[in-house]
Order: sequence, then structure tokens, then C-alpha cells
Amino acid sequence: MKIIKKIINLIKEYYKFILITVLVYLLIEILNGTIPIVPRLLNRYYMQILMFALINIIMTVSLNLINGFTGQFSIGHAGFMCIGAYTSAYFTTILFKAAKMAYFPQLALFIFSLIMGGLIAAIAGYLIGLPTLKLKGDYLAIVTLAFGEVVRSIVRASDEISAFLRQIGLVQYSETIAKISGPRGLSTIPALSKFWLVYVISILSVIIMRNFIYSTHGRACLSIRENEVAAETMGINTTRYKIIAFSLSAFFAGVGGGLFAHVLRFIHPDNFSFIKSIDYLIYLYAGGMGSITGSILAATGLTIFPEFLRVINFQQWRMVIYPLLLIILMLRKPDGIFGNREFSFLVPKRKEVN
Repeated sequence: MKIIKKIINLIKEYYKFILITVLVYLLIEILNGTIPIVPRLLNRYYMQILMFALINIIMTVSLNLINGFTGQFSIGHAGFMCIGAYTSAYFTTILFKAAKMAYFPQLALFIFSLIMGGLIAAIAGYLIGLPTLKLKGDYLAIVTLAFGEVVRSIVRASDEISAFLRQIGLVQYSETIAKISGPRGLSTIPALSKFWLVYVISILSVIIMRNFIYSTHGRACLSIRENEVAAETMGINTTRYKIIAFSLSAFFAGVGGGLFAHVLRFIHPDNFSFIKSIDYLIYLYAGGMGSITGSILAATGLTIFPEFLRVINFQQWRMVIYPLLLIILMLRKPDGIFGNREFSFLVPKRKEVN
């Protein structure tokens, strides 16, 4: 009975959010021709753009945990994405041949690979955060930037690492690392990121991060953002909560990387360069620091808009119109599209205390 009551309470709390997400999903499937009501308007190219938009939502909201809600300044998010992408692809492409499996074992393996990619990225986030999150501002930004480039350089140097391991007798490990094909890129990744799965994972990711933000742990992170000295005075372990936020953010970045790898089906270290991290910073600041709603809208809009310009044959002006749009947005809305505001269905109702 208690479980049923909890499920009912969850449905009551999230019914608006569930209703909106279900309606959006049904609309997309109708336009995709899956539900034959109208002629198909979304081809495979458009569906791929929508999947990239959903992945960018996961990446931007997770970055918001660090930069927006905890008040730190990380610009190495692509490094965690890279870890998640290669870890997930390792399980589905190298260790197990997911392409040859039946549907349900393949799906189970893919979900397992995403979780493993997220966990390894979270461990990396913890190991990086533990010694560095005592830094602030530009110093932390430099460290996170260096981390992202180190991860990319390690993958790029996988052939040299493999040769070294072979020389010292670790042949088995050498062969495993050689299969990553770092400088050449890892191909033949199965297309396991189906639209419905990417959609569900993105929704679950937003819900989990939203619940964290509005929990006591999230409130502790918000207090660090507002005034770290005052938070420490009130007994909050600021280093601990910054590491929690950093690790949770890294986990979802790793999951996003796994989804990205299985949409693109080919990954290369250059896919996760410094520019990729800057893209997520743009989405974050355009949407508004400390706003989940802003992150969702900005990540979606700024992913689709450049491709829309390509579709209407404005590709030669694409990199002129896009920056101008960002400049106008920042001049007119310096706090971003939503600032610190949220849609009402993303804000939990306050329980009245008698």
C-alpha cells in the first residue's frame, strides 16, 4: 500500500510534466510517420538533429549543476563526455558485439554501457574535483580546461600507449587499447541510440537533476553559490558538496557521451575538443544560469537553429547569423532567456507545515 501511495503522489507531483513530455513525444512520432495520421514530415536527418538536441539538453543541464547552481566555473565538460562515449562504445563495439545480438539483450547491454560510462566519468570527476575544487573562478576554469584536453590527448595517444604496454609485456592490455583506434577514430559503433530511448533518458536525467537541486543537498549547493564563506560558517562542508555536484554532473555528461557515440556511430578525439565545451557554455549562458528551463530551451533552440539555416540554404551565412543572434540575446537578456526562473511544472510544490 505504501508503494502504491508513493506512486500516486509522484504522479500527482509530476502530472503536468508527464503530460507535456508525452504530448511532445506523440507529436514528434506523428510528424515522423510512426503514427500514420499525417504524411511523414521528419526524415532521418531531422530526427538525428532532435536526438542531438536531447543529448545537448542532458549536457547543458548537467553543466548547470556546477556553473549555475553551485557557482563554480568549469569549461572541461567535453572531457567527461569523451570518457562516457569511449567507455560505452568499448562495451557495445569492442568487448561485446552488440550489433549481432537480439533486441532485448542489445538494449540491456546498451543501458549497462551508458551506466558504466556515466560511472567512470563520475569517478574521473571525483578524482579531479577532490584536489581542485578548493580553487575558484579562473583557476578552476584553467584546471577543468586542462583536464578536458588531457583526456582527449590520452585517447589520441592510444597507439603509443598500446606500444609501450606491449614492450613491457602487458600484451592483453596493449591489444585492448589498440582497438580504441584513438588517432584514427572508432567506427562501426552500432546505432543503438533510438529516438524513444534518447527521449526517455533525457527526461529522466532532467527529473533526477531537478530533484537534486530542490533537495537539501541542492540547497547546500545553492548556498555555496550565494556566499561560500557564509555557507561554511553555517556548518556546510563546501568542498564535499562541490564534489557531489561535480561528480553528478560528470555522470550525466558521461551518459550524454554514450548516447552521442551511438547516434553518430563514429567518434574521434576531435569530437570532444575545447570547442565542444564552449558550445555547452553558450547554451548555458544563453538559457540563463541557474535555470533548468533556460538550459532546455537554449540547448534545443541553438542546436536546431544552425541546421535550420542550412536547410533554407543559408549555410554560407550560418556562422554570421548565429553569433549575431547570440550577441543580440546577451545584450537584450544579459541573464539569459529565463535567468533564475522556471516553468511552474519544474518547481516542486511547497508542503505546508501546520
